[in-house]
Amino acid sequence: MSFTNLGLSKPLLKAIKEQGYDTPTPIQEKAIPIVMEGRDVLAAAQTGTGKTAGFTLPLLERLALKQPHMHKKQIRALVLTPTRELAAQVAQSITDYGKYTPYRATVIFGGVGINPQLATLRKGVDIVIATPGRLLDIAGQQGIDFSKLECLILDEADRMLDMGFIHDIKKLMKLMPQKRQTLLFSATFSPEIKTLASGLLNNPVLVEVARQNKTADQISQVVHFVDKGRKRELLSQLIKTKEWKQVLVFMRTKHGANKLTKQLEEYGISAAAIHGNKSQGARTKALASFKSNEIRVLVATDIAARGIDIDQLPHVVNYELPNVPEDYVHRIGRTGRAGQSGEAVSLVCVDEHKLLFDIEKFTKSEIKKVEIEAFKPDPSIKAEPIENGRGGGKGRGNGGGNSRNKPRSNSSHSNNGGSHDGARSNTRSRSRNRNKTEG
Repeated sequence: MSFTNLGLSKPLLKAIKEQGYDTPTPIQEKAIPIVMEGRDVLAAAQTGTGKTAGFTLPLLERLALKQPHMHKKQIRALVLTPTRELAAQVAQSITDYGKYTPYRATVIFGGVGINPQLATLRKGVDIVIATPGRLLDIAGQQGIDFSKLECLILDEADRMLDMGFIHDIKKLMKLMPQKRQTLLFSATFSPEIKTLASGLLNNPVLVEVARQNKTADQISQVVHFVDKGRKRELLSQLIKTKEWKQVLVFMRTKHGANKLTKQLEEYGISAAAIHGNKSQGARTKALASFKSNEIRVLVATDIAARGIDIDQLPHVVNYELPNVPEDYVHRIGRTGRAGQSGEAVSLVCVDEHKLLFDIEKFTKSEIKKVEIEAFKPDPSIKAEPIENGRGGGKGRGNGGGNSRNKPRSNSSHSNNGGSHDGARSNTRSRSRNRNKTEG
């Protein structure tokens, strides 16, 4: 199967070829023809399988089927994403694949000035890629017209649910016409996603290429047991002795990400942190420096890392295991993308044994354990409760209990000032917190 068999037009095929692709991934092969038929789609595929092109290509193709609207502010397609980084990634995809088409696109998110975004919309665009909060602000100022919207796409819908964007999404949808094509793409196919889809989609076609809890086969996974106080030392040794040049390291909290970044720099390892408290300029600079190998380590929280798409990223390290097993799949999926091989290393202390058990149960696979003699854990150290980065507060028992059974609330509390990205507390604080929550 090649892209030429999918019914795409010559301008798109030319752009695809220039990007270096000739064979669609499974999700693209299944989703593109259905989207081009105008059907609603509920699609699930593990991260790194090409979901973005799976909707951007047929979207661009379908826009050619109708004449553009005469009113400048009447957009034709909207892509909603949970984070700034993912919005930028989708926008880049549309730019790359739409290179030889006349369609205009813009990206809208918080953390930057709203007036230039309003000005761009007034000039007229066909496609808007946006985070929900900022788009709702713009809609509140009558800065955008959804009345002629042809297609709505919800990307990473599972994460938008986790981040508390569902109310904003529902408010936005009230401004949109009932007759439209709606696509919902998600890395997981949870019951919550199916419930959301039932209220948004019209007789959707179900597309799934991998079960929700499956990790990519091309990613080698290993666990090193180590005392919490020696994780930094072990990470530094792994980076130096194995000569890792590009490492994405995951933390649970913003505070922890900042602290580890500073410590790595003290060890002579170039590093930068990326999380919701960083300005958009700082986040863009850090990501660019990481991609260009100017820095060796990018330390990220889960929300900020959503949408990070780095070709051939070789190493992902779970410095701290996530409280929610699904996040493990998302994290390690940053490597091993588009068929490339990758390595995922987890540094696990005694506090996290229960979290590791939950991850292995969720993925239905046992992760290889490799003992490093010089870093064997001290058996006298007892487990302590750990922060629940997704839901706030402390976990229960050894490693916080099974956090999947805890409510994924919209609060953002933690014990050390290092609250996790992405939490929306309540309606009154939504505007105040928006720049933090959108990635």
